[in-house]
Amino acid sequence: MKFKPNGNWILIPDPTKSKTESGIILGEAAAKAQSTNVLEALSVGPDCKFVKSGNTLLIDPRTEAVRSTIEDCNYLLIQEFQVLGIF
Repeated sequence: MKFKPNGNWILIPDPTKSKTESGIILGEAAAKAQSTNVLEALSVGPDCKFVKSGNTLLIDPRTEAVRSTIEDCNYLLIQEFQVLGIF
């Protein structure tokens, strides 16, 4: 991926799913229950001090993120302070 965030922003995959792998369409409540807050950092900005690309992150589940579509895939952008820990 060529996208590189600015500052202390981190690009992560969008964990929300609108349907299961077998094709069952999920309602909003079921989709939220299927999402996770343990995600991989796909790309990090130059000002990130602790997070590196490829780290597995525990994200605060109350986090507000910027949703974006890049190269036809959905992603979230969060700031480094929203990371609770690294595995």
